[in-house]
Amino acid sequence: MADTMQFDLVSPEKKLMSGEIRQVQLPGAEGNLTAMPDHAPLITTLRPGVIRIEGGEGENEYVVTGGFAEISAEGVTVLAERAVAKGDMTQEHFDTIVEEFRQAHAKAKEVFQNEPGPVDDAAKLLSDMVAMGDEIGLSSKQASL
Repeated sequence: MADTMQFDLVSPEKKLMSGEIRQVQLPGAEGNLTAMPDHAPLITTLRPGVIRIEGGEGENEYVVTGGFAEISAEGVTVLAERAVAKGDMTQEHFDTIVEEFRQAHAKAKEVFQNEPGPVDDAAKLLSDMVAMGDEIGLSSKQASL
């Protein structure tokens, strides 16, 4: 069994990380998961949350708003909708992202008035984003959905 695996984190703007790591914790849509070398192949969607990477240079954390992760024999590739190093996430940046999620939820409620599926999905994404803010110590100023 190998001690490390390749990890790549890519957002539409840039490649945030590429290198050998020991493990990565991902905010999967169905729950958190940890991938280590020789993990079974898997593709999953990501919910808003924090990716935690443990490698030879210590630990790194990145905030993602969603995306996809592919785990294979070669390693893990994350294609994030939006990603930023946790240390670079400011309250202002977080507020902007939460407001985008609020607007998407409001639009879903307007467009899909009698269809709970899309409205529930938008509410869940907004809720996950607010929870992620709590996890990293940022306030969402969110009273209720």
